[in-house]
Amino acid sequence: MAEHLTIARLGANGDGVADLPGGPVYVAGALPGETVLAEMERDRGRLIDRETSSPDRVEPFCPYFGSCGGCVAQHVGPALYGGWKRGKIVNALERAGLPAEVEPLVDGHGEGRRRVTFHAREIEGEMQVGFMEARSHHLVEIARCPITVDALAGAPAAAAAIARVMQGVRKPLDIAVTATRGGLDVDLRGSGPVSERRRQGLIALAKELGLVRLSLHGEALVAYGRPTVLMGRAEVELPAGGFLQATAKGEAELAAIVAEGCRGAKKIADLFAGSGPFSLRLAEFAEVHAVESDARGLQALDRAARTTPGLRRVTTEARDLFRRPLLTPELDRFDALVLDPPRAGAEAQCRQLILSSLETVVMVSCDPGTFARDAAALVGGGFRLRRVLPVDLFAWSAHVEIVGVFERPKPPRRWR
Repeated sequence: MAEHLTIARLGANGDGVADLPGGPVYVAGALPGETVLAEMERDRGRLIDRETSSPDRVEPFCPYFGSCGGCVAQHVGPALYGGWKRGKIVNALERAGLPAEVEPLVDGHGEGRRRVTFHAREIEGEMQVGFMEARSHHLVEIARCPITVDALAGAPAAAAAIARVMQGVRKPLDIAVTATRGGLDVDLRGSGPVSERRRQGLIALAKELGLVRLSLHGEALVAYGRPTVLMGRAEVELPAGGFLQATAKGEAELAAIVAEGCRGAKKIADLFAGSGPFSLRLAEFAEVHAVESDARGLQALDRAARTTPGLRRVTTEARDLFRRPLLTPELDRFDALVLDPPRAGAEAQCRQLILSSLETVVMVSCDPGTFARDAAALVGGGFRLRRVLPVDLFAWSAHVEIVGVFERPKPPRRWR
């Protein structure tokens, strides 16, 4: 049944929201202030026609927008877009009882995404490769993704060629492609162990495609060069299948905010350090202790630190911070601490931070909800949330990165 709806606001996932007596209805592609005709199905409306159009509407630049599920906001103009992403953080902080001034959205897109993941499925005897369709498991074949760096222009064709070699495995595959200084670095996942014949076919294909490295479940099958990226002054050779921030500009923006928050510190702990996007930049002015559960990421960080002239001392520690957070005596050795946890946040570590003598904590997060939870815990433990900055690494998606700078006053000097 079709209904006429008036859109009141943008929802968290980029849908237009109409408030009805029975509850909100979500309409993909609709903007606040628009009146639309939508086909109703429970709490979702499929846009049939726009009867009025918002002045904030812009023309999407990607031919796949609306079918590909990667971008949800290419039709949203800049003023509404920035307020929408900033508002996600404002709302999360308010729900946690922590009203705070959130600064304007920082552009982190730059030249574009430097890593993408294609999905491959064998359907009716043919391999299909692409990105996930919006709100479904169907695949959208992509000839060229316009939000990626130029170096990834050949990534869809490379992913399709790899998928053809894997035909017959009959398992859903993920093909992650990263643009590095040495060329395209590809990690194939989902197949499980492969036969020697298929393994040799992949190795031959990697050479034919000019890949710098091809890995299977994070283990290199073959490397024809060094898949490196710059992190500050340091050149880091990425571990196979390892994590990398989505854009170079976004990583640099996050690191600049982190460094400003730690300015003046002489010893800094960097928790959930990965391969060193913050550690290697912080080491330009302070000693750094990097803690991370991924031993290969730490090895890459350590090699880069030892081979980059002019850096201060960098030490590393492989440790599961969810099960073994740094305790108070360990934390008290540092002047400042940086943490960049995964989506689950760092609840256990924050409990220890409150008990420590640390005066400066900089937290980076990819989830407004867990950021707000952990921020409220730190503020309840005596910290002040001095700055909150949203950084747009995943432009036109519903995701936003957050950096919070926390400080607390020095304890009064005790006289004997």
